[in-house]
Amino acid sequence: MVKTCVICDAARAVLKRPKTGQQICKECFYHVFETEIHHTIIDNHLFSRGDKVAIGASGGKDSTVLAHVLKTLNGRYNYGLDLFLLSVDEGITGYRDDSLETVKRNQQQYDLPLKIVSYEELYHWTMDEIVKEVGLKNNCTFCGVFRRQALDRGAAMLDVDHIVTGHNADDIAETILMNILRGDTPRLQRCTEIVTTGESLIRRSKPFKYTYEKEIVMYAYFKKLDYFSTECTYSPNAYRGYARTFLKDLEAIRPTAILDIIQSGEAFQIKTEVKMPVQQTCVRCGYMSSNELCKACVLLEGLNRGLPKLGIGKTERLRKQHNLQVSEKPVITETAW
Repeated sequence: MVKTCVICDAARAVLKRPKTGQQICKECFYHVFETEIHHTIIDNHLFSRGDKVAIGASGGKDSTVLAHVLKTLNGRYNYGLDLFLLSVDEGITGYRDDSLETVKRNQQQYDLPLKIVSYEELYHWTMDEIVKEVGLKNNCTFCGVFRRQALDRGAAMLDVDHIVTGHNADDIAETILMNILRGDTPRLQRCTEIVTTGESLIRRSKPFKYTYEKEIVMYAYFKKLDYFSTECTYSPNAYRGYARTFLKDLEAIRPTAILDIIQSGEAFQIKTEVKMPVQQTCVRCGYMSSNELCKACVLLEGLNRGLPKLGIGKTERLRKQHNLQVSEKPVITETAW
């Protein structure tokens, strides 16, 4: 028996929403998918008219759908946003160079300006070179720290007010699980925030905070969007992968588990006796940091000294042992900013 869409009760249902279990047609799926994101934007006051917004574009499904949806909603609801694409070239041969070709096509498809910044330009290291030094165990630590800062540097070059990223509900739930397993109390509270300024004065937001990854994939598939689907060649051993596998098992048993975890993270309250880090400015590069040296400068110091473990984990003893001085010449040049 052919089932009809539970929303319009007219067209044939062609998919079942992973988030709600509703059987609906394609047009109704497009409508509810886009409308839910619109409500997330409005309810959380993510933008103001006239904002210059950089979309973190990797060429993957999340950022490609984000660019498409923001472009659509900006026109439909007259947000008045000035949109840009901002990409980071980590220097991963056979992966990032290919995905950036997708981003360049997206630039033409969505008629948006594109800025690409690279690790090599900013830090004088590529991820290929870093992996040769540190191996596959801790490379994601370097990449995560450098990429976050690189997005801020690129946003400053574009003179934008706001960065939006394609982090979805699955990503946030995974991060909550990881922080619980690590006992990282400060990050556990921050990771559920939909808008942050964190280590930068530029606002960051996650319009896909309540959007399931499966529905993003379905939207990209039915809309025939052009995106790059290969996983990073250096990520198979990442700690996040284990949290992702666990979350998928939970979702198979209870589809609402993803949103349940996010709501639990939102409800989490830090005890008053837990000491929170105080934000200050890195004395070396001027970037916002909770220590005298920001994490990127510590990691770069280790790479440049041939001591790649200098910035991994609890490093106070190593830093004292190798006499890490905060007054040395900056490792990020002025022109790279």
